[in-house]
Amino acid sequence: MNEDTYTSMMLIVAQVFEVIAAAVLFIGLLWSVWISVRDYRRRRDGGLAYRAMRQSFGGAILLGLEILVAGDLIRTVAVAPTLDNVIVLGLIVLIRTFLSFSLEIEMDGVPPWRKGLVSGASVMARAAAASKPTP
Repeated sequence: MNEDTYTSMMLIVAQVFEVIAAAVLFIGLLWSVWISVRDYRRRRDGGLAYRAMRQSFGGAILLGLEILVAGDLIRTVAVAPTLDNVIVLGLIVLIRTFLSFSLEIEMDGVPPWRKGLVSGASVMARAAAASKPTP
């Protein structure tokens, strides 16, 4: 395999990752809307439906960001591993890491490094309470 073929293949692989990330975001949006509408119909609680939407779509955004970072990594390391591209990749990863931390704090209410301080029992109690059907 010559260098041009390899570079072309890696560019295609990186683009596939970008398409997958876009699909994850779009499907995640549709899924989040469905969950939110379902919760609203069951409980008639707009606040609960909003929280369900934020948490489920936040998870889709986090997954989409991780897939995009993988695509950028492939593009930088396999296609054009120059110092400038590595610096740009580092900045992209830094920005996406900040976004991921911000989204996790928004969804969970605690910073990712403090999750261990959240009691497992309280998490289980909240999950059990949320799953109880309303009469």
